[in-house]
Amino acid sequence: MMHNTNADDAVLTTDVVVVGGGPVGLMLAGELRAGGVEALVLEKLVEPAGHDRAGALHIRTVETLDLRGLLDRFMEGTQVAKGLPFAGIFTQGLNFGLVDTRHPYTALVPQSRTEALLAEHAREAGAGIRRGHEVTGLRQDAEGVEVTVAGPSGPYRVRARYVVGCDGGRSAVRRLAGIGFPGTEATVRALIGYVTTPERDVPRRWERTPDGILVLAFPPEGGLGRVVVIEYGHPPAADGGPVTLEDLNAAVARVRGTPLTLTEPVSWLSRFGDASRQAERYRSGRVLLAGDAAHVHFPIGGQGLNTGLQDAFNLGWKLAARVRGWGSEELLDTYHDERHPIAERVMLNTRAQLALMRPDEQHTTPLRGFVEELLGTDEVNRYFTGMITGTDVRYGTFAPAAPARPHPWAGRFVGHLVLAGPPEGPMPVAELLRTARPLLLDLAGRADLREAARPWSDRVSVVAGEAAVEPSAQALLVRPDGYVAWAGSPDATADELRASLAHWFGPPTAESLPTTGGAPAAEGAP
Repeated sequence: MMHNTNADDAVLTTDVVVVGGGPVGLMLAGELRAGGVEALVLEKLVEPAGHDRAGALHIRTVETLDLRGLLDRFMEGTQVAKGLPFAGIFTQGLNFGLVDTRHPYTALVPQSRTEALLAEHAREAGAGIRRGHEVTGLRQDAEGVEVTVAGPSGPYRVRARYVVGCDGGRSAVRRLAGIGFPGTEATVRALIGYVTTPERDVPRRWERTPDGILVLAFPPEGGLGRVVVIEYGHPPAADGGPVTLEDLNAAVARVRGTPLTLTEPVSWLSRFGDASRQAERYRSGRVLLAGDAAHVHFPIGGQGLNTGLQDAFNLGWKLAARVRGWGSEELLDTYHDERHPIAERVMLNTRAQLALMRPDEQHTTPLRGFVEELLGTDEVNRYFTGMITGTDVRYGTFAPAAPARPHPWAGRFVGHLVLAGPPEGPMPVAELLRTARPLLLDLAGRADLREAARPWSDRVSVVAGEAAVEPSAQALLVRPDGYVAWAGSPDATADELRASLAHWFGPPTAESLPTTGGAPAAEGAP
């Protein structure tokens, strides 16, 4: 993708600058390109970090990848988990079979591979990616944002319509934009490492001891494996310096009670804690935040990466719509409104899980027993499973003249539905969203609703068919991220649909294109 340069002041220009080339920034860049706008990713690291702190893509993220036709890449040679522990309770863990989805599993994809695949996708989509380019300054005005960049060949400036900080918990964008990051300090000390042991038959275990938590995963013959050690009552070192093999050996000996010989080669070592912080707002004018730049918490259950990727998926189509002119300021504001409460809830459940893991035989262990009993009931298990996997997310903050009792499908995810009736045969709704265009699903042969959508045919595809939708709905207006913007009951009117179309997807066009009854129309696709 070519970016314009203003010859008068040698300022590079583009639609959106994404600061941070990790999985969240790369996912966002791909979504912006799917929405038809330019995206330039600036990453200060010359090479990818190569760490695998996060290695689980949960159900909603898997469904999201399916919406854009990326899932096959991620699933090639990938192992899956049909359930997960909650707070280290393995005997009665989360049951993915209780979730209404076409993908009842967690994909065990190392973070380094996730980053590489999303970088590949972003480049294919036409995003620019510059490594070794660090943002050192930021200034915004009514028309755009200008960032100062320290690059390999010297400093330069980039002017964009918007800037999104996806640059981690120590986000420079958040700091430069003056966005507060309140929360709680760390109270535990934790180390993680991919290291080697010469010892054989090291038990694969997740263990609570009187001094903390120990996780060991080594092959029976020894060799390279994974170690996580958590010490309660010991906040991380103030200097936060590099972790050494000696640090890891000492921590394992303290928590385990006996030493475990850990040697070179070392693949990766890092420290973390349970600090929980969240940006006061995800948007400040033309500057937005996503991923760890917006929220940090104790990394249990693999929720941090997944929450960040869902941030990017929520923001991408809205920001692209705003840049292209049909998305309103109010639509862009829904990014904060919808995603801030999600991360707030993740922070809550991670703190709760950490408390449930505390090595306190007198109080915590009995409580764990009660939680284990509760997880044995489908209703409670479904609640916890939906919370951890993101499948219970429902949006509902942005609707024109919202009725006192909105339709039950409003705000729900429909990427798992399969549409019957088009000439091509059964069609998963996920496949209908490949082009990142909104959809009107006519489920009851409502010619009046299809006609009402005609003036939006440059932005919205219309597809007729049948689907097993319970409670019943005659039509569903689906956002590019797979969530329902509007659902029509039997008495739904064309005027009601038109109001929702204008509210979500901008004013109608003067010249309308014909709609289709099969696959989405290609005309006007970004």
